[in-house]
Amino acid sequence: MDNAIPELDNIKSQLKSRERRKKPKMLVVDDEPDNLDLLYRTFRREFQVLKADSGASALEILSQEGEVAVIISDQRMPEMKGTEFLSKTVPQFPNTVRIILTGFTDIEDLVEAINSGQVYKYITKPWDPNELKTVVQRAAETYELLKQRTEELRRAQAQTNLLMTIVGVARSAQSLEACLPPLAQAFGENFSPDYCILQLVEKNALAQAQSSYSKDGIVENWLQDDPLIQQAIASGNVQIAVDIGKDPTLAQVPHYQSCGIQAHLAIPIDYRNEQIAVLSLQWKEPSILREDELELLHLSAQQVALALTCTRYHP
Repeated sequence: MDNAIPELDNIKSQLKSRERRKKPKMLVVDDEPDNLDLLYRTFRREFQVLKADSGASALEILSQEGEVAVIISDQRMPEMKGTEFLSKTVPQFPNTVRIILTGFTDIEDLVEAINSGQVYKYITKPWDPNELKTVVQRAAETYELLKQRTEELRRAQAQTNLLMTIVGVARSAQSLEACLPPLAQAFGENFSPDYCILQLVEKNALAQAQSSYSKDGIVENWLQDDPLIQQAIASGNVQIAVDIGKDPTLAQVPHYQSCGIQAHLAIPIDYRNEQIAVLSLQWKEPSILREDELELLHLSAQQVALALTCTRYHP
């Protein structure tokens, strides 16, 4: 695309190192230990398999582990049937694909669960390993497709929200300082960093004016001493570290250690080669950023540069 980041080729290796596919997560639920062990052995090569011996235990695991790609649950379990358990997972994890194992003909419950979208497929006991593997493989592919579509919608919404904020700032802000809070909030809300800082630059050095955003509400600004920020301002190029713990240069920088930051993206905002501001996005976990997300951030930074320039000369 015309607005692609010019230096993207220089950071592809970092992106690819984090894009290596991990095993998708699977949760298997059965009150019989032998069945749990059999399911674990069947899928442990292709999945990171989590085990639970009841619906209540499975819900607790999900609250700790987060979303999984596939859930396989027995239907007949004490206290909570499989369909009841699976129905409880739908609101929080709509993309997860759910499979029921059943050894009896409780067709009414199964049909209702399937029709309501709570169950992808049911398999009768004793189940055939090859058949189950085929069903689970298709379920994992379905999950990836749903996840991809959800992410595409999220990115489209993020782009729309950012554009609306930038246009609003360009129209109404009375000063450069007044532009910063809504822009920092928009980047923070739509790209989900732990911390976001937008700071003005004057004469190729950080100025005092800045705004930050965090869900926690507290952000420590150490950009003045940060190597990535200094390099971004000096070069005019995007700087990224996706896994600071493995970066020999940054791993020993005190503020990364004290704040627990594991990934940092620094985007210079300039207009006609004049540095106007710098955007810092920080994560507490190693981050996977795709090329299209970087390009969206870069395009948004160009739009921010126009908004800030208009505000500077036409308040």
